[in-house]
Amino acid sequence: MVNRFLTGVFVRTIDEKRRIALPKRLRDTLFADNQSTMYLTPGTDQSLAIYTEASFADLFKQLSHNSPTSQDVRAFSRLFFSRAERVNLDGQGRFRISPELAEIAELTSESVLIGVGNHIEIWDRLRWESYQAEKQLQYNEIAERAFNQK
Repeated sequence: MVNRFLTGVFVRTIDEKRRIALPKRLRDTLFADNQSTMYLTPGTDQSLAIYTEASFADLFKQLSHNSPTSQDVRAFSRLFFSRAERVNLDGQGRFRISPELAEIAELTSESVLIGVGNHIEIWDRLRWESYQAEKQLQYNEIAERAFNQK
């Protein structure tokens, strides 16, 4: 199996029906293994996340290796899986974001899709620009901490 990573930043408009188009480059990578199921979930830092069925299952496996009696595991599982939604693309490569998930990320009509390796995140455009500007100033320190974790 060839590794395919989701990368890039794509500015998109969310229409009045809360539909957003998945860029062709991301679609091609996401569905390279003939998968067609996606899961739209709450993300971190007030974003949403899109996972393929395989990456969603991997996330579940990773979480299941932790103790089910841990308060954080229980709370995360409840908050994450109860709000995860199975979504499909229409003929124009769009999918619909439920009102509940749109509210979590406080999405406006201008959004950004970003490839984050094994998943895609959806951000409100202004929030993403603010986050990126703040974190970019700390890039070297963040990189050092990220690669020195065990």
